[in-house]
Amino acid sequence: MNIIVCVKQIPDPETPAASFKVDEAAKKVVPAQGIAPVVNPYDPQATEAALRLKDAAGEGKVTVISLGPDSARDAIKHALAMGADEGVLITDPALEGIDNFQTAVALAKAIEKLGGADLVLMGRASADWDMGVVPTGVGQLLGMPVVTVAKAIEANGGSLKVERVLDDGFQTVEVNTPAVVSISNEFGEPRYPQLRQIMLAAKKTVQVWSAADIGLGADETGAANRWLTLEALYVPKVESNVEIIEGDSPEEKARNLAQKLRAAKLI
Repeated sequence: MNIIVCVKQIPDPETPAASFKVDEAAKKVVPAQGIAPVVNPYDPQATEAALRLKDAAGEGKVTVISLGPDSARDAIKHALAMGADEGVLITDPALEGIDNFQTAVALAKAIEKLGGADLVLMGRASADWDMGVVPTGVGQLLGMPVVTVAKAIEANGGSLKVERVLDDGFQTVEVNTPAVVSISNEFGEPRYPQLRQIMLAAKKTVQVWSAADIGLGADETGAANRWLTLEALYVPKVESNVEIIEGDSPEEKARNLAQKLRAAKLI
């Protein structure tokens, strides 16, 4: 089975609130000083799903794709250390500031350049924007069926049995390949790369492609060609007022509180 896994590098979700800043004029998140970006936490589960399918089949190939700056190479190397076979980094200044839909177009074109796949796996969403629309977009562009939020996946000949996470339980579906499946955190803990695997991954070559390499034109890239207009990006300001209710006894405090609530027409 030829499997492609799409991974993403994001700002560390554990960044302290005091270090998180937004450039409201540029509508961009300002990288926190001294805190390195990390692999999107849902993506190692997608890599783990690919590796389990490969192990069960006894053969196959797992290729990892990431779109982002040169530092996103680290996200690919993590997947290679887990056991993936090859990596491709799509990086280009023209791809800065693109939206989820442009990302789906770029990934779909990269998958086509690789010759397609029997299965495309992704994390259920990226933890920075948390929209979860890229898997569906890629499936639509490639003409593949899409199964989202999977907690288990099993290959059966030319089809897959996938167990999905619903709001009120689980759903089991069967889908023919090629297909796109997004993997949820309920899939389970991914394997942790050992030192030897990390050292071997460091020696593996990651192909680097530009926007032109995957056939993206100037009218498809850049913030000016976003499908989704970003009106504003800011850190919400939360204000609260606290008043201490005084009283010589619990009863008097309760009475004073009731009077305050009545005066505010809350009771």
